[in-house]
Amino acid sequence: MLTLEDAASSQPHQRVADNPVVAIVGATGAVGVELLHCLEARGFPLSRLRLLASPRSAGKTMRFKGQDLTVEALDESSFDGVHIALFSAGSGISKRFAAAAVKAGAVVVDNSSAFRMDAEVPLVVPEVNAAAMAAHRGIIANPNCVAAIATVALAPLQARFRIRRLHAATYQAASGAGAAAMEELRESTAAYLRGDSFEPKVLPHPYAFNFFSHNADMDPESGYNGEELKVVAETRRIMGLPELPIGITCIRVPILRAHGMALTVEFEEPVTPEQARAAYEGAAGVKLVDDRARNYFPMPSDASGQDDVLVGRIRADLGDPSGRSIALFVVGDQLLKGAALNAVQIAEALLKR
Repeated sequence: MLTLEDAASSQPHQRVADNPVVAIVGATGAVGVELLHCLEARGFPLSRLRLLASPRSAGKTMRFKGQDLTVEALDESSFDGVHIALFSAGSGISKRFAAAAVKAGAVVVDNSSAFRMDAEVPLVVPEVNAAAMAAHRGIIANPNCVAAIATVALAPLQARFRIRRLHAATYQAASGAGAAAMEELRESTAAYLRGDSFEPKVLPHPYAFNFFSHNADMDPESGYNGEELKVVAETRRIMGLPELPIGITCIRVPILRAHGMALTVEFEEPVTPEQARAAYEGAAGVKLVDDRARNYFPMPSDASGQDDVLVGRIRADLGDPSGRSIALFVVGDQLLKGAALNAVQIAEALLKR
């Protein structure tokens, strides 16, 4: 079996060609569909787009720039002539096919968890650590959706003030569990409103008008689930703060596609809400939504379909009399900044190198 080390060593990666050939792996999934939309909406300068998926999806058509493109069955030969491969089909597919893409000369932007903590693979949020891309050897990892959205909100604060500790509580949408979970939310909500019973099949608990601890596997010793541990590790890596103390609780809520999170950030020195708010002026990828007079702050209904991460409810943490802690609320579209948009932004940055 071809290894990543063999693939990377056999095919040195130079600057990506102008007007590259782009492939989407997992094109028919929830994130794959958003990748297609992002490439079109942002006018990504590609010469050809190839849609790759499982054999059961082969032959389907998807619209791109007014044309129907046919989905092809993914195999090891799918990457001949491809310059950028956007993977969004799960870690198993990434581990199986990424090396073949690299061997063929493509740069892989991978949306799964397969390579995020590999020291040889940059983990990138372009607004935060775009410089890390320079070290890539054929693969660039797209972060966990919570880590991507959170670090966009945290980076302007870290640039002005030194973060000493972070506490997060997340309110995560169905889209993070895929298209099937989104459909289960729709169906279970309709059943609930009709007064009908509904047996969940995708998620472990009733979803309509309910919320529950994130359904990632639980670590019985620590009491933290896999989602929480991923967010801690990836946030530290993206921010370049390997020892940052982070406390976190991740909750699945009945929202289709936008993740919310309550963040409490402790700094090395006292920071006022006014100073924190000023740090966001002109910050890339952030929109300030902080209207105390109207009690109007970030909401999933506003963030869904939006590229920017919404930040608001900026206030002093009453639990820290030292004045070093600021509380804020953040909402971002899980399918966009939490997945597809971030991947396309990485691809855009590759063209500029």
